[in-house]
Amino acid sequence: MNEREILITDGELQLPGTLRMPEHPLGIVLFAHGSGSSRFSSRNRRVAAALAKEGFATVLFDLLTAREEQIDERTRQLRFDIGLLASRLIAATRWIGAQSAVGDLPIGYFGASTGAAAALVAASTMPSVRAVVSRGGRPDLAGQALPAVRAATLLIVGGADPVVLDLNRSALGQLQAEKKLEIVPGATHLFEEPGALDVVIALAARWYGRFLGAGSAEQRAAAR
Repeated sequence: MNEREILITDGELQLPGTLRMPEHPLGIVLFAHGSGSSRFSSRNRRVAAALAKEGFATVLFDLLTAREEQIDERTRQLRFDIGLLASRLIAATRWIGAQSAVGDLPIGYFGASTGAAAALVAASTMPSVRAVVSRGGRPDLAGQALPAVRAATLLIVGGADPVVLDLNRSALGQLQAEKKLEIVPGATHLFEEPGALDVVIALAARWYGRFLGAGSAEQRAAAR
């Protein structure tokens, strides 16, 4: 397993991140963290480490610059600027596509909280994105972008998170691509209950294995 720090650039924009690479990656998953979180989120790092063991490269990166994070700590506004967060995810996706080591890998997104909305908005404009997984997300905040999403989308919600569950059910009805809602019994919004995050990891790995791993195998077979 190879892990290294990266700097995603887009013009003057610079976003630090961490790229984890298994020896023979099946695909690559970019993480869009949730409200007030960062690439150091313990939950997302745990998910990323588990996905890497399943054969997927992962990218954890900050969607906001250091200056923007300082502003957001005071105002709490940028974390809900879905258009801004989506634009950063799009920039990161394009940057990844230009890197020789990972540029040809099938792409997936993993979003939590408001990051899930950003992932869906970005996916609606990026046909290269094949799969999206939302953990306790707010897909409803993606609004009019939902019907335009073509990536297979898995919404994972805690059974003890009724408000977010209702919002996810509503968003599910607007998605036109392949989709599924998985409810983790007894789990609350942050999936802090024993075993809850393990269920999320298993569901996400299966989803990416279906929509990224299979596609990668087809590409490799065609290239032989």
